Amino acid sequence: MSDAEFEPHRSKRQRPPWGLAWRSHDRFIISTVGMGMFTDMVLYGLIVPVLPFLLEDRLHMPQGSVQSSVSNLLAAYAGASVVSSPIAGFLADKMGSRQLPFLLGLIALLLATILLAIGDSFSGLVVARLLQGLSAAVVWVVGLALLVETVGPENLGAVIGTIFSFMTVGGLAAPVVGGVLYKRTGYTGVFGVGLGLVALDFVMRLLVIEKKVAAQYDEEPRTSNATPAGLGIHTDGAADEATPLLAHPSSIDTHYVLIGKRNRLTRHFPILSCMRSPRLLVAFFIGFIQAVLLGAFDSTIATLAEQLFAFNSLRAGLLFLPLGITDVVIGPVAGWAVDRLGPRTVAAAGYTWLVPALVCLRFAHGGGVPAIALLCALLGLCGAGVATVNAPGLVEAGLVVDKFHAANPTLFGKAGPYAQLYGCTSSIWCLGLAVGPLMAGALKEQIGYGNMNAVLAGLCGIAAVLAWAYMGERGEEQGGYGGECAR
Repeated sequence: MSDAEFEPHRSKRQRPPWGLAWRSHDRFIISTVGMGMFTDMVLYGLIVPVLPFLLEDRLHMPQGSVQSSVSNLLAAYAGASVVSSPIAGFLADKMGSRQLPFLLGLIALLLATILLAIGDSFSGLVVARLLQGLSAAVVWVVGLALLVETVGPENLGAVIGTIFSFMTVGGLAAPVVGGVLYKRTGYTGVFGVGLGLVALDFVMRLLVIEKKVAAQYDEEPRTSNATPAGLGIHTDGAADEATPLLAHPSSIDTHYVLIGKRNRLTRHFPILSCMRSPRLLVAFFIGFIQAVLLGAFDSTIATLAEQLFAFNSLRAGLLFLPLGITDVVIGPVAGWAVDRLGPRTVAAAGYTWLVPALVCLRFAHGGGVPAIALLCALLGLCGAGVATVNAPGLVEAGLVVDKFHAANPTLFGKAGPYAQLYGCTSSIWCLGLAVGPLMAGALKEQIGYGNMNAVLAGLCGIAAVLAWAYMGERGEEQGGYGGECAR
């Protein structure tokens, strides 16, 4: 690929790259980001059922140490994602291109996959999982920033709803596929599929051309007096990354004007200046709760299936399908609803739905086909709620930060706010994925499965109330954000 595709400030009179139109098209960019997230989730889940056998067969680890070692490897992934997400956001803003860090993240994933395939020491496997976590952070942070710069916040809900639905299916189906591949083909089949996905992902990331780069080849150059594109509407490519997507003067809300000095920390991480907004904090919170729920499902469904129905790992994995199927069906519709009704209404409705759905999981019991069908139906109801809350938190956070960006044009500099914003959301999401299994496992042992879900239902009730009270325009405080930013 030529250097011109990484340099947004080259002359517009250069010969356009091959396939400029389709390589910079919204659908191809969205597909590329979606493929990156799908690959990350599949490779995460594909390895999970193989790890115990890998530790026993290749590393000759005593069986009594396998469970704790698997937990440590899973924790290494989550920990790396939590720590590296804000750093990835900061570094992505320092680079002129979203494509370059996107490719570097995939290289980290490729190295991780190779290490998992050939590693013959526990430390090597830990390094592989750390690299996987780092790659996931880059994919989430840079991918979401690229999406919002491509489609705008007003269209982000439908896009995220669709992408997250397929991500969920990939994450839920991958352990089942990994188990089948290992049983039929051994390590070769498992890691062969992983490397194949990475190769396809790499080609797509290499081909993608960002909107701001494509804009350099427009036949009619923009002038400094050109009218900025509206929210999510790209007139001749894309708005400059430093231009707020809510850039019309009439859309600038003085409520979001930051007054006073900024300290050293907020100068380096200006996203912290926005943390005074309850809307933003609640948006982060509802994303955290969704991740906690997914982590809880991951850690308890398989053990519940073994206890109630004596299922093996393959049959237990099939119980995740109701969650995935409802996500595929409802996720895009819920994302569309976020764009039309606003994040507040959809988030409150989704978490309100989850309260009785989670409480009803206490009715799961052992038995034959009717009991299995009941559990699948209850999991499907929960999946509908989880799919509904896929997009509201991310969209709300983007809308709030965009208002800060419009009211304070110099706050985030030329890079804009989105990589830092999604660095925060990714870190919070990964923290929820780490907390969910630990909390659910402890509660299940101490108070039982039914009461564990009652606690989760209570958290969803709190999330619903906070979403209704603080998200959207009605949740804005009166007055501006005066004083020093983010002390």
